[in-house]
Amino acid sequence: MARREGYRCHALSLDYGQRHRVELDAAVRVASALGAVAHKTVKLDLTVFGGSALTDETMAVPEAASNGIPVTYVPARNTIMLSIALAWAEVLEAQDIYIGVNAVDYSGYPDCRPEYIRAYELMANLATKAAVEGRKLRIHSPLIDLTKARIIGLGTDLGVDYSLTVSCYQADVEGRACGRCDSCRLRREGFASAGIADPTRYFQD
Repeated sequence: MARREGYRCHALSLDYGQRHRVELDAAVRVASALGAVAHKTVKLDLTVFGGSALTDETMAVPEAASNGIPVTYVPARNTIMLSIALAWAEVLEAQDIYIGVNAVDYSGYPDCRPEYIRAYELMANLATKAAVEGRKLRIHSPLIDLTKARIIGLGTDLGVDYSLTVSCYQADVEGRACGRCDSCRLRREGFASAGIADPTRYFQD
């Protein structure tokens, strides 16, 4: 979506010790396929804190729909990722940061809400040399109000090859999805609702 708006995209991934590390390999494939100018993966080990089923191997990934804030919430993850993106944006003299948070399917995550994005943008424009010198920063979250089906439809229209992507919280080393976690459930329902064939490889099928 950023590319459609004419931006030259610098893609950023965070290797934070997530259990589904295979998503990092998928990010490399997607960035290359969609013509990113650059793609960086920053390593920051959040397993030293744990507190999430994605960073603590002793906590199970739930396989039923979650109520409230799920155990897959990683404390402060989006704040950390946006801060790293903000630092790189300043170096690049870029004024626009895109993040794919979604409040419709993941309303249980406090750092996926519109008010959080607005607050972060306000902070970014108070805390950076770029903004103080007049280069106002904008945080774009174009997926925030969209259903999973709408996101899949838009991505398909824009040429996204979803077979390159990984969503599963406990995908195996080959990138095959479990088909049971919240993320898999939402992905399957999204493809079904969009009327688009799901290219995901599931190791349980």
